[in-house]
Order: sequence, then structure tokens, then C-alpha cells
Amino acid sequence: MTNRTLNPKVDGFLRKAKQWKEEFERLRSIILDCQLTEDFKWMHPCYTFQNKNVLLFHGFKDYCAILFHKGVLLQDAQGILIQQTENVQAARQIRFTNVQEIIALESIIKSYIYDAIEVEKSGVEVPYKKTEEFAFPVEFQTRLDEMPALKTAFEALTPGRQKGYLLYFSQAKQAKTREARVDKYVQHILDGKGIDD
Repeated sequence: MTNRTLNPKVDGFLRKAKQWKEEFERLRSIILDCQLTEDFKWMHPCYTFQNKNVLLFHGFKDYCAILFHKGVLLQDAQGILIQQTENVQAARQIRFTNVQEIIALESIIKSYIYDAIEVEKSGVEVPYKKTEEFAFPVEFQTRLDEMPALKTAFEALTPGRQKGYLLYFSQAKQAKTREARVDKYVQHILDGKGIDD
């Protein structure tokens, strides 16, 4: 590992890791060799270039991953970048199921990291979908039409908060569930709060 400053919060994260500890330690070493600054954000080790988020690593039940914040802008020559869910617009992952995969892909991982740094240096931004491009569930649209105050309050929310609600309402497969979700959050929207506030 290079002589980079290690973040004590990442040390604590690694000490507490019950699963993927060896994989995380190897990823940390590879990432720090690429001259990124180690930080700790969103409860995960996060790596920045000139104070811009480049990537983080995280673990799930079946895999651990590097998540590139602007992964959609990377050249994916190896075909290894994965869109975590259909609603993720910018981020892409490289997934691993064991430390041997990480060791075998080390030079490729570094090349993707260097590409991500170049994306940050270039200043290119991800063109995000606008709120009106997301589907409005019928149950929510009906409620907006019935309650002008709700429509006004929803339109006053930040685009990120609007998208959060639309995605949450839309994820329910049954109309009854979508309606219950809308009912639950009407007052929240009227109070100017996001879904997680």
C-alpha cells in the first residue's frame, strides 16, 4: 500500500466487518495505490479525487463491490460494470464473490479507477432524468388531481425528493399497495419532507 493517509473510520469499518473483510482490505490497498483520498461516507469507505466522490466499496449477502459514482460514464471494455437496479442512473458496480477474483482483476480494477479519475478531471456530469420523465403511478396522480395543495407541495420538493417518492410508489406491484403508500406519505409531502426525512 502506498503512503496515503488512512482514515480511522475505515479502519473501524474493517475491524467490524464480519463478511468480506479480506476482500475489503484488498480493495482498499488497490484503491489507495491509485492515489485517491480515503474518506468515510454513507457508512462506507469512500474514495475521492480533489474532494469529488469517485468510488466506494460495500458488501451484500452474495457479493461485495466497488461502486463507481459516475460509472455510467466509464468505458466498460471488459464488460464488468453492473447497474445495481433499473432505477440507478449514474453508479455502476464491479462485483466480487471472493478475494481471488479481486487479485486476478487487480490491473483491470486499477484501469477502471484511473478512468473514473479522468472522468472527474474532465468535469463531465451525468445527464440525469428529469422528474417528469419518471412514471407517475395512477394512484398518486389521482391524489394530486384531487388535492391541489398536495400537487403544490410535491412540486415544491427538490427533484431528488420527488424522484424518491415516485420510485417508492411505483415499486409496489399491486394498486392497493401503491394507494396505501401514497396515503402514508401525503402528510409528509404536505410538510415539505422527503421520503427519508
